[in-house]
Amino acid sequence: MDDRMTISSTIPKPTIQRATPPLKDKKNRGGSAYTIILLAAAILFILATAYTQFNPIDILLSSQNFTTFITQDFLPPKIGSLYNNLGTILTTAEMAVGSSFIAAILALFTSIFGSKHTLHVPAINRIIRGFASFFRNIPPLVWAFILFMSLGVGTDVGFVALFIVTFGFLVRAFIETIDEVSVDALEALTACGAGFWQKIFHGMLPSCLQGFISWFLYCIEVNIRDSTIIGMVGGGGIGLVMITYMKQFHYQNASALILMVAVLIIGVDRLTEFLRKKVDAL
Repeated sequence: MDDRMTISSTIPKPTIQRATPPLKDKKNRGGSAYTIILLAAAILFILATAYTQFNPIDILLSSQNFTTFITQDFLPPKIGSLYNNLGTILTTAEMAVGSSFIAAILALFTSIFGSKHTLHVPAINRIIRGFASFFRNIPPLVWAFILFMSLGVGTDVGFVALFIVTFGFLVRAFIETIDEVSVDALEALTACGAGFWQKIFHGMLPSCLQGFISWFLYCIEVNIRDSTIIGMVGGGGIGLVMITYMKQFHYQNASALILMVAVLIIGVDRLTEFLRKKVDAL
């Protein structure tokens, strides 16, 4: 019996190899999928150009006129015009930051009633989310046109247009931030007998404050860009002065303002990026 055991232990056991699909078939299927996507994109481009009567060749042929305009009429910028418009540049920045700040405060309180973690009333949650989506999905330029017809030209139009879009965006962003946070802290405070606002200030805010600040800084970046465009349709600030220069054929003055706006946007982007890194490190 011992001999049988030794013999059976020395006999190698057969190994079962699993069949693997050939790699060539996968590569062929992947290549055919990419080919179909490229063909579909090419067909859509041809249909779009035919429907809109857009001819890329005409753009290439007229590039010389564009180059002549940029080099002779648009450049060099008249830097001296910047000193006369420093106030409007500050107005544009203040309009963007002010609308973002007020929208963030109101969005914070609104998002508390829109999240199911802080207020589990599905009807109210859906209503708040619906209104926020409505305000957010309409572009600020459209809101500026609507307000321009009722309020006229001025910084009030730009401020309110930026506020409406920023408020809707931040409400949805804050609600999603609250929903992504664990509810263990809120459940622990509920078990201890804490009230509604005690759970908000001692449970929800400490967990979500970092995300709230990041979204607020992001909105300042976006509003700095949008405030210039809104100003060109009557929202005040540097955009209104810029479009006035263009209508008067003072292109070099307008190019100086465009250069200043670019510097302002880059500076704000760098500052908010630095602040976001500091917030993430907390």
